[in-house]
Amino acid sequence: MSADRIESARQILITEDLDGLLFFGLPNIRYLCGFSGTDGVLFISPKESMFLTDSRYKTQAEQQVNTRRNICYKNKFSAVIDILSQQKISRIGFDAEAVTVAVFNELKKMTIDPVEWVPLVDQIRPLRACKSEAELEALKQAATLNSVAFDEILPQIQPGVTERQIALSLEFSLKRLGGEANAFDIIVASGERGALPHGIASEKQLNAGELVTIDFGTRVSGYHSDETVTLAIGEVDGKLRQIFDIVLKAHDLALEAISPGMNIPELDAVARDYIASQGFGDYFGHGLGHGVGLEIHEYPAVSSRTDAVLREGMVITIEPGIYIPGVGGVRIEDTVVVTDVGYRALTSIPKHFRQLNIH
Repeated sequence: MSADRIESARQILITEDLDGLLFFGLPNIRYLCGFSGTDGVLFISPKESMFLTDSRYKTQAEQQVNTRRNICYKNKFSAVIDILSQQKISRIGFDAEAVTVAVFNELKKMTIDPVEWVPLVDQIRPLRACKSEAELEALKQAATLNSVAFDEILPQIQPGVTERQIALSLEFSLKRLGGEANAFDIIVASGERGALPHGIASEKQLNAGELVTIDFGTRVSGYHSDETVTLAIGEVDGKLRQIFDIVLKAHDLALEAISPGMNIPELDAVARDYIASQGFGDYFGHGLGHGVGLEIHEYPAVSSRTDAVLREGMVITIEPGIYIPGVGGVRIEDTVVVTDVGYRALTSIPKHFRQLNIH
C-alpha cells in the first residue's frame, strides 16, 4: 500500500516539474510510508525513496517504513541538505503547510548548491482525500468507540454534574475501550455556554431545562472519530426545541444531498439556506463540516469557501449548528463516507431529540 501511495506522490514530480519531494508533516509521512513516530523526513524522487529519522526511531523505522532506504541522522537539516546534494536536486517541492517560516529559512540558509524550494499546498492536500478500505475500517472502529463510550456515560448526564466531569468520564471510557488519545479537547457546553461552538468543558454544572452539546472523538490506528450530540436535560422551553428541530432538519437535508461529483459549496448551501429560511442564518457562522482521517481536520473543507468536489471515498463531517448568545446552542454532527450513490454513516449515536429523565 505504501508503495502505491509513493507512486501517487511521484505524479506531483511530473505535474510540477520537480526533481524531488520532501515531506515534513507527520500525517503525510505516516500515510506515504507507514512511520507513526514523532520525528522524521521523507524524500521521494523519480527513482528513490528515503526516510530520515534520528536514533530514537531507528528500530521503529526498520519495522514500519516501506522505502528503499532508511537514514539515521544526528542533525535533521544537515541530513536533508546532504540528500539534496547527493541526489543533485535543483528543484525540490515540500509540504508547505507543515513547514514553519523559521524552518524554511534555516533550510534555505544551509543549502549549498543552487536549489529552488517550491512550496506545495493544493498539490498535496488531495493525496489523502479518498480513503482505502483499511482506512475506512480504522475510522469505523474509532466511531464505534464513540457510541459505546457515550452509552456508558449517558446516565451521568444529570443536573449538578459539571461539564468537566462528563468530559473526563468520556475520555476514560474511550481510552479504556482502546482509543489511543482524544481526537481533540472534548467539548461539553450546557445552557448559555451552548452558544460557544468550541465550548471546551468547564466547571459549570448542568441544570434542568438546559440543552447540553457534547462534541468528542478518539483515535484508532492513527485515524479519528468526530461526533456531536445535543441533549435536553429534562424539559426545555419552546425556543430551544425550535432551534434543535431546525438544526436536525438541516443535518438530515445535507446528508440526503451528498453525491459524488457535487461541488462542496452546494452541499454547504443545502444546510445553510435551510437554517436561513427559518430565520437563524446569522447564528450559523462556521462551515458545514470538514474532512477526517489521520488529522481531525483535513482536506476537504466542507464550506462555501472551497472549490473542491465530493469524490467517492472521501470522509467528511456534517455538523450544522445554531448558536444564540445569552440563550444557548445546538450542533448535530455525523461523520460519513461518500459512496457511489450517496453516503454511508460511520458514526452511529442517535441524533433525534432526546429529553433525559432527571433523577
